[in-house]
Amino acid sequence: MTTSSADLVDWPTAAQIARRVARPGPVASRTELDDLVGGLRAAADDAVPHVQRVTRMRPAGSVVRQRDATGRFTRRVRVGRPDLGDVRVVDRATWAHANTRSMSALVDPVLAGLDPPARPAESAAARLAGAAEIGGLLALLSGKVLGQFDPYGPGRPVLLLVAPNVLAAERALRLDPRDFRLWVCLHEQTHAMQFAAAPWLADHLAGRLSALLGAVTSTSLGMARAPLREKVALVGRTLLDAVRGDLTTPLDQVVGPEQKRELAEITAVMALLEGHADVMMDAVGRRVVPSVRTIRARFEARRDGEGAPRADVVLRRLLGMDAKLAQYRDGAAFVRAVEGEVGRDGLNAVWAAPENLPTAREIADARAWVRRVHG
Repeated sequence: MTTSSADLVDWPTAAQIARRVARPGPVASRTELDDLVGGLRAAADDAVPHVQRVTRMRPAGSVVRQRDATGRFTRRVRVGRPDLGDVRVVDRATWAHANTRSMSALVDPVLAGLDPPARPAESAAARLAGAAEIGGLLALLSGKVLGQFDPYGPGRPVLLLVAPNVLAAERALRLDPRDFRLWVCLHEQTHAMQFAAAPWLADHLAGRLSALLGAVTSTSLGMARAPLREKVALVGRTLLDAVRGDLTTPLDQVVGPEQKRELAEITAVMALLEGHADVMMDAVGRRVVPSVRTIRARFEARRDGEGAPRADVVLRRLLGMDAKLAQYRDGAAFVRAVEGEVGRDGLNAVWAAPENLPTAREIADARAWVRRVHG
């Protein structure tokens, strides 16, 4: 019997819970909302040629090899606007619903690979409990995500721009709306370019994540059936760690050494993706985003939790957002260090094949990556 994630979680109910629990976005007039949606769509469109220019990357298939009159191979770039996927401007509830579908798509292969005795057989009550847990988490995250490039949704890859969060951020930080919306889209369209230039990347990441999830399934399923006191103890330890400032999650408490090493390798790839996008979004310069320095300074202060209440700081740690921040900064440092050694074209060798991705050790030692890849 084939098991799917729907046997564990009532996904439609998870989306409904997220919709109901998510905090409403900022109040705005119809005119302001129309300007916001139109501005984000325009920014997503305008970002593409700038991303092409600063990254020096091209989608796979846009670069072809042909012989010249002497018989030598030359490279020819097919001109034209690259197709990086669809763009959707969404509210928080729609973002949460889209993520339930992506989560289901990533979990299904793991469950299908389980031996029949290990496959869970959950009751309706357990499926609803899973829906409540995931819906609540997505509701919390839905108010914090500005944009997300999703290569795993049904159909084509899609860029989701969460309109109320963009509006809330630009108001809170007192930023120029046109500049900020373009700046956000530069980051997200860089992600779209990464997956378009390296068409193997989505499957590579999904495969590694599935392997990791499969390896810890027996542990996680055992925890799901553990007595209440064990669950409470796990949550308590995680909460205590978060308050103390340790970057841990419940997963850290249950995986073994091998899984932790694999998690570190996956985290290194994610650091590359986020750090690369962060560097490129600023590289367009002030001619494209005149207030880019102001945006970066205020956004970094926001990332650091400046002025945030203590409860919000703890929540960020529980959601893993501080770990995400570390990914941005570690990855950006790697990208800048590699460019200092071999330039931007040398950096782009990272997108050529899975074996060119940096390891966990190399993210902290860019010269080691340069030696391994460039000799």
